[in-house]
Amino acid sequence: MSVTGIRKVVAAVFVGLALTLSAAAPAAQAAQAAPAAQAAQAAPAAQAAQAAPAAQADKLKLTVAGDGAQGVTIQATYADGRRLEQVVRLVLTATGPDGQRVGPVQLEPQPEGQGFYSSGPVLSTGTWKVSVNSPAPLQSKATATVQAKAAQSPPAPAPVAVTKPADGGAGTGWWPLAAAGLVLVAAAMGVAMLFGRRRTD
Repeated sequence: MSVTGIRKVVAAVFVGLALTLSAAAPAAQAAQAAPAAQAAQAAPAAQAAQAAPAAQADKLKLTVAGDGAQGVTIQATYADGRRLEQVVRLVLTATGPDGQRVGPVQLEPQPEGQGFYSSGPVLSTGTWKVSVNSPAPLQSKATATVQAKAAQSPPAPAPVAVTKPADGGAGTGWWPLAAAGLVLVAAAMGVAMLFGRRRTD
């Protein structure tokens, strides 16, 4: 083979290598970009998964019930069951018989327990639809049907029977004393007479 033929073969080999490398470069870049794209897609999902428990923890769960009379009680906890250790602003509104409305009423925490609130006697007798709201950042709302009852007064004490003494019993108390006095006087007279006889003897 002549020198010219050898140069042609070498040139063809170089051209083939160049074409091969140029074709492989985009594939390598695509292979490197695929994990980066997957990581970029996974990042928002991971952030959302972390944000969901945080949002759940910051949300309130309100349990509304009647107090057995004309008031409402509310137990506030975190949605995940943890006790509420801070004071939140709870507001009560209620709709009752014949369209009566109560509220908005600001509720105050009570010393009975953490997260325990009570409205006091704000409802009249009847069935009420009660709503309790808490503003942001611990925003929540709860609704319940409450049966308000009139406060029951304590039962009156039973009357105490008073027995009167019989008419003839008023003067019977001095007879035992009088009898004892007579016995003592008789004994003293007997002793005096006895000593008197001994002296005369």
